[in-house]
Amino acid sequence: MSDLYFMEKAVKVAHQNVINNQGGPFGAIVVKEGKIIGIGRNEVTTSKDPTAHAEVQAIRNACQYLNDFQLIDCDIYTSCEPCPMCIGAIYWARPKAVYYACTKEEAAKIGFDDQFIYEQLSLPIDQRKITMKRIFPEQSDLPFRTWENSSNKVDY
Repeated sequence: MSDLYFMEKAVKVAHQNVINNQGGPFGAIVVKEGKIIGIGRNEVTTSKDPTAHAEVQAIRNACQYLNDFQLIDCDIYTSCEPCPMCIGAIYWARPKAVYYACTKEEAAKIGFDDQFIYEQLSLPIDQRKITMKRIFPEQSDLPFRTWENSSNKVDY
């Protein structure tokens, strides 16, 4: 099966999501060795979860299928160029490639504009719209120190 075949599947998931009124017009699939192992659709509004983007849902679904927290040797096909949050999740999942159909500019034209987030990420923390301030109580680094010395940790 070709990249085009899998992209058509991701677009179909997105389209069906709109028809079923389940969330935004986004769909994604994860493929390993020519087999679809994860499917995700945007369910932000129906699940009341701002992280329920199609790519994140597909990653979660595929990781459960693989019983792993990484998508080694997998490809992600998504109906639209991933947003900053999804890009972060993709990098943590470590697939070998991501393919997308629509661009972030096309998504912005229908009301899904991530440009504000990109701009905020480029600003120093003290200039961002949402306050982000470090509070450093005594022993706040204890979890990090414990992790660093743990013989049971799983690196990722």
